[in-house]
Amino acid sequence: MKKPILTVDVIFTLIIVLAICVLAIIPTGFDTYVTPNSIRTIAKIEAVDNSMVYTTGSFINLGTQLCDVKVIWGPFKGSTVTARNDLTGRLDFDKFFAPGEKALAVVEYSQDQQIRYVTLIDHFRINVEIILFGLFMLLLILFARWTGVKAIVSFILTILSIWKILIPYTLRGANPIVVSLILVTFLTIVVLLLVGGLNRKSVAAILGSLSGTILTCILALIFSRSFNIHGAVLPFSESLLYAGYAHLNLTNILISVIFIGSAGALMDLAMDISASVYEVVQSKPDISTEDAIKSGLNVGKAVVGTMTTTLLFAYTGGFLGLLMVFMAQGTPIVDILNLRYVSKEIMQTIIGSFGLVTVSPFTAIISGLLFTKKGTDHSIATDD
Repeated sequence: MKKPILTVDVIFTLIIVLAICVLAIIPTGFDTYVTPNSIRTIAKIEAVDNSMVYTTGSFINLGTQLCDVKVIWGPFKGSTVTARNDLTGRLDFDKFFAPGEKALAVVEYSQDQQIRYVTLIDHFRINVEIILFGLFMLLLILFARWTGVKAIVSFILTILSIWKILIPYTLRGANPIVVSLILVTFLTIVVLLLVGGLNRKSVAAILGSLSGTILTCILALIFSRSFNIHGAVLPFSESLLYAGYAHLNLTNILISVIFIGSAGALMDLAMDISASVYEVVQSKPDISTEDAIKSGLNVGKAVVGTMTTTLLFAYTGGFLGLLMVFMAQGTPIVDILNLRYVSKEIMQTIIGSFGLVTVSPFTAIISGLLFTKKGTDHSIATDD
């Protein structure tokens, strides 16, 4: 008998795709600021004049770089103009152009449609980002086929949910902890049902993952205050306050960041254990609930250790430069461990690890109870 095209799994995926389309067109309420008589475009660097640029030390550029640029996109396509590129000596913000490179630019023009001047925002990278994401999608689909398609859908849904829901509502003054917890719960349910299918395997993974999320949220609430760490340790948080959002509670945002950061790892571990217990039960249908749970716990023990290290790499990788500065200056280890930035990473890593350790037994127990329940059908939908 030929398998129907519109299965429950396909219909659910189409519903999520529709939700993504709706999210994509919904305005955030924070319209992009646009200067009157200006457009964003792409410009190609034709030539540069570095005569007003001087170097301090061996690598820090100061002064002004003059760039002859040609507009290659938009209503002013083909126009050539000289643009200033002011250098402040900050390597993390300055950009230095060379002939042949492309830049994202803002063209400001007069009422009679004549270009007044061009501001070079930064090197144009969107095309490379699209290529990289396209290669990622292609590899995922080739490897996982239909499951890969659903993984891409869940990936896009997560991005749009954060951009269109979490960030705007937080900026408007909503409690970031409540909004984040609701959003993480929603995404956990949708993503695991989408990728794992509408079955008891996904249900077990959802319940196990949410148990870890709730624990990390509670621990973050407790220890963020015990550590006496202000949310200003988050990058660009002070800039947000000075931009007119002084009403925001940065510490609550920090708490949200902690359990959001571990949510993906929790989902991963929960699905690993749930799927493992399911396979054991499928291979040995007469297995007892106790033995099925033990199998899940054994899998959890093996995975938790590596997942904890994964969190450590993820959280501390961004501070490698800072740690190198400490070592280069001979900073005592006690000072390093007590620094608020380092303490925040320690707290985030350990709290995330608490969640992982909790997910393991909870998911194993739930899976054992669900999959070995007598008199029920253990079959699940096959993902092509």
